[in-house]
Amino acid sequence: MQEMVGDKGGLGKIALTSLLVASALALGLSRQFYTEALVDGFFAFALASVLIIHLRILPSWLDVGLVSAGTLSLAFVDFEILHYPWKFVAWLSFLGLTSLVVMAARTIWTDERRLLISGWVPAALFVISDYFASAMLAWTGRAHPKTLDLYLLSFDGSLHVQLAFWVGQFYARNAWFHIISFIGYVALAIPIAVVYAGRLVRFRDRAFPSMLAFLIAGPLGIICYNLFPACGPHSLFGQAFPFHPLAVTDLPRLALEAVPIMGARNAIPSLHLAWTLLAWWYSRGLSRMERGIALTFLVLTAFATLGTGEHWFVDLVVAFPFALMIQAICAYRVSWKNPVRITAFVLGLAGTLAWFAALRYATKLFWTSPIVPWALVAATIALVVLRQAKLDSVVDLEKPSPADSSKPVTSRAGRSTKLASQLSA
Repeated sequence: MQEMVGDKGGLGKIALTSLLVASALALGLSRQFYTEALVDGFFAFALASVLIIHLRILPSWLDVGLVSAGTLSLAFVDFEILHYPWKFVAWLSFLGLTSLVVMAARTIWTDERRLLISGWVPAALFVISDYFASAMLAWTGRAHPKTLDLYLLSFDGSLHVQLAFWVGQFYARNAWFHIISFIGYVALAIPIAVVYAGRLVRFRDRAFPSMLAFLIAGPLGIICYNLFPACGPHSLFGQAFPFHPLAVTDLPRLALEAVPIMGARNAIPSLHLAWTLLAWWYSRGLSRMERGIALTFLVLTAFATLGTGEHWFVDLVVAFPFALMIQAICAYRVSWKNPVRITAFVLGLAGTLAWFAALRYATKLFWTSPIVPWALVAATIALVVLRQAKLDSVVDLEKPSPADSSKPVTSRAGRSTKLASQLSA
């Protein structure tokens, strides 16, 4: 009787694995999916980031071989048999897609599923959210044919330093810096994967708040884009960006109104900066290398958002309270009755909405003196940084759950050996 149950269980696992592989092949060999997703830079790096999580939680030469074989197989069929156009980023997509399949298949065949599920399921959700982001932005564009970019232009001008144009000009004159920063901008998923995998290995269940924050930042950002639709200086100025800004002396007389321009309504707040800011905050307690990666991407992203003309400087400022709000929402181990969590949430939400209201209705205030906008920028960033540090300290005081403390992950070699032995049993 037990043998019959065992046989049925084995057949079920084989069926699930076959379905998993077939689904991956259907996606990897689909011309439409190839052209719409696999050769898109942002999506390719999002998929490739799965491999980082995979090899961090299960460093195995067998898995390296399986991922390599799957990647080469997809590339051979797509490029040599189906004759799809060769793209470098497609290789990144093949790596990530194969890694996702191998991790999911491992989950089917092992009894120790918790760690693997914690690795590939959130990663898959992040990839899926990246895939649907373009559709949500397109819907936002249709809902808001006019944008409020002139209001953001006015604020940046009130600083008497048009930082987006300055950085854009530096970009144009220094191709090496442009390339490095742009890669950092497109490869946003890399620091997210590094930080989440590091926290997963070190803190187990206490790592999930970080991935939850990364996941909900996108949908909440879409809501903000509908509250204050804007596209960035490159969309507003076109070929005039970055070498032909309007004179600062002319900006106070600018007639502020909604204007119809082409481009994605994804300027304020800068989600790219919010994501890398969250990655930096959540890297606390990780290794120097992991923290260094998070900080490097944060700096590169700050420059890239401005240099590419995708964002105004104020977009980066509003990303700070927005990111704090996200982290407070996801600090679910701390009770909402805790004043530190509730004040962090209120400061983040109120700070984000207050900036939206001020940018729309208090433009004259900014032009009374350059001290006013600069003071508001400094106060916003300082208050957020101080409150975020306080929130971190409260989170650290929370006692770990039994799942966290029963079997701490301290030996990567020991963990992988144990899991590999169960997989081969």
